[in-house]
Amino acid sequence: MLAINQLSIQFGTKHLFKNVSVRIHPGEKIGLVGVNGAGKSTLLKIMAQVKQVDDGVLARSKNTSIGYLPQEIASFAPGRSLFDEAKTAFAEALALQKELDQVNHDLGQVPPEDPGFADLLHRQGDLQHRLDQSDIFTMDSQIERVLLGLGFSPSDFAKDSISFSGGWLMRLMLAKILLAKPDLLLLDEPTNHLDIESLTWLEEFLKNHRGAMVMISHDRAFLDNLTTVTWEISLGELTVYKGNYSKYLVDKANRMIIKRAAYENQQAMIEQTMKFVDRFRSKATKATQVQSRLKQLDKIELIELDETESTIAFRFPPSPASGRTVLEVEKMSKQFGGQPVFSDLSFSMQRGEKLAVLGVNGAGKSTLVKILAGLITPDSGSIRFGHNVTISYFGQHQAQELDSRYTVLETMSQVSNQLSVTQTRSLLGAFLFRGDDVDKKVGVLSGGEKSRVALAKMIATPANLLILDEPTNHLDIQSQEVLQEAMRQYDGSIIVVSHNRYFANSFVGKVLEIKAGHGTIFDGNIDYYLHKTHAEAANSQQKIAAPVKAVPGGSVPEKPGKKGKEARKLQADLRQQKNKEVAPFKKVIDRCEQEIEQLEARKSQLEQAMADPELYQDQDRFAELNNEYTSLGHKLKRSYAEWEQAQAKMEEIEARNEE
Repeated sequence: MLAINQLSIQFGTKHLFKNVSVRIHPGEKIGLVGVNGAGKSTLLKIMAQVKQVDDGVLARSKNTSIGYLPQEIASFAPGRSLFDEAKTAFAEALALQKELDQVNHDLGQVPPEDPGFADLLHRQGDLQHRLDQSDIFTMDSQIERVLLGLGFSPSDFAKDSISFSGGWLMRLMLAKILLAKPDLLLLDEPTNHLDIESLTWLEEFLKNHRGAMVMISHDRAFLDNLTTVTWEISLGELTVYKGNYSKYLVDKANRMIIKRAAYENQQAMIEQTMKFVDRFRSKATKATQVQSRLKQLDKIELIELDETESTIAFRFPPSPASGRTVLEVEKMSKQFGGQPVFSDLSFSMQRGEKLAVLGVNGAGKSTLVKILAGLITPDSGSIRFGHNVTISYFGQHQAQELDSRYTVLETMSQVSNQLSVTQTRSLLGAFLFRGDDVDKKVGVLSGGEKSRVALAKMIATPANLLILDEPTNHLDIQSQEVLQEAMRQYDGSIIVVSHNRYFANSFVGKVLEIKAGHGTIFDGNIDYYLHKTHAEAANSQQKIAAPVKAVPGGSVPEKPGKKGKEARKLQADLRQQKNKEVAPFKKVIDRCEQEIEQLEARKSQLEQAMADPELYQDQDRFAELNNEYTSLGHKLKRSYAEWEQAQAKMEEIEARNEE
């Protein structure tokens, strides 16, 4: 349905694309991945024909319709309500309806014997057939379903569309594209402005989309749940992998083992050739052989290793010791302009606990963390921090507070921390500041780059309670994973607001849901929270739908004892409910068991290598293996602890169900 042929774009000596050729087939769900700056958004713009290329590079089937969601917000005409703006997605069908109305009117004015009557009748049938295929007769219900799914409320429908903020306008753009039902969806970071509820709704909607999709997303769970093919852009080349993002990582690792070996062999061959050339360059008898070998080198296609080959690791320094209770919030309330945000909000945190704050946009998540960080004062209630609790906070305003006169590295050096220059550079590297990037002045950085500097600065600040508001907004997947692993290892407490499920899911152990002004605590990670809330919603729907048979006198009959089929059905329902509850913990157990198996296998390999006496002759190699062995021990300890915690939760659920 769409093909790119021999696409090449070069800026100076850097190739953005080198003879890239690729095809999209009907129904394919493609994830487009690569480091920041690799050219993902540019490729999407080329496919959407927003960015022009030479003739013959882009080929598209004649009747293929395309829906493109960019990262930039489109302008909307003033004076048009949200509902009416969404209705413009049906512009073609509405034009057909208008033409059909005119044809019907004309038929009433033209006598049957008129020569034009037959033409009008034929046109009426054609228009009616096309309208029957367009779903225009369910247009209003479709618009309502999509707008509500993306987080708008019925009271928003009549509001002028330009009265909404940027994030909500992006949702409106997405709604119009979904309603148009194009053959090919091109989505550039569609989850950026969505909360958890809207994100899960969008995921389900896209699963049922019959057309093809190409999407860029830094939300790994979103890619895993939707995509069946992965395109990776690296060093100007595009490689196609079958499977979702997790499958791509496994296949790429296997491919890189082969590529790395080929690279090392090629480098060894080049080195040997150059040694020969340097040795015999001045000898006339060897001149022919020297020239021959130099020509061979010129013909070699050099193997390049991907940017992601240079992996970066970072871990927090030990956090200052605090009291057992880190935070207690009791009956806290806040309102703005007479509108309540939340009321009687109460929860507590113990040392080392990691809490995710979830809720729809506007529920008060950012307000809560700003209150905890001391930036906003609550209207009532109390907040008590434990003994020796020190806070480090990241919010969007930090980017504006950075001093533009300093370089990135100088900004980091102002933080009173225990990090060495090497550790500081490693931390900045994790947030995409590599090489000479650390010497850039803050004043010349983009908004996203400033946010990354502010996040790195916050992390480098010694603290035992981290409060983060959407920390992954400007990070690619590789940077997210570096931060994610550091969060898992961190021995202090964390409060995080994030719509990125995969990022927060691996390290949080509690969820605070803010809904309708009230807070509810869930013990477990985000997977557990989603399973629990979905199960509760399903049960509520079943209770609402279940009819109650009336009896004489208007009383409700008592339920008889369950026997036979009813008893078996009840048992099956209980088992199904139990399975839903244990599912997230079983997932954690399976993951931990795989990690433990891999770590134990590597540990055995290291022990075997370290048992070789010759190893100790090479001190650098010994130090490298010894450091890896120590790191493996820490990872095994964490994996076993996580496994035990999940196992205990499973046993608790099973015991409760047996009762």
